[in-house]
Amino acid sequence: MADKKNTILIVEDEMDLRELLKNKLESEGYNVLEADNGRVGTDMALSQHPDIILLDIIMPQMDGLSMLKELRQDEWGKNVPVIILSNLSEAEKISEGLEKNVYDYLVKSDWEPDNVVALIRKKLGKNK
Repeated sequence: MADKKNTILIVEDEMDLRELLKNKLESEGYNVLEADNGRVGTDMALSQHPDIILLDIIMPQMDGLSMLKELRQDEWGKNVPVIILSNLSEAEKISEGLEKNVYDYLVKSDWEPDNVVALIRKKLGKNK
């Protein structure tokens, strides 16, 4: 199916930010799945196989890096594109994420929803 909508999984415990991203991505024509912690996000990712994952680091139940580690142990999960969204700007967290094959790392205070959409389009190969 050439016109299949891409599915984005947003794993973010801040409801306002999750809603903002969801609304923006849906308005751009994406299917959006949501999880408010890494445990739910892992289960959802492994069962739904989204095309790309937006992943927060600091979350209840399971943090983003633990989720990423678990995903990368799965045959499907080791190749799924992941964009980390975080308030953390510490170099060690960024490098830890990049070591786990993260597509990009965005510090929440440094971007707008349009930047996220552009990054997703670039990764999924869709230029509008």
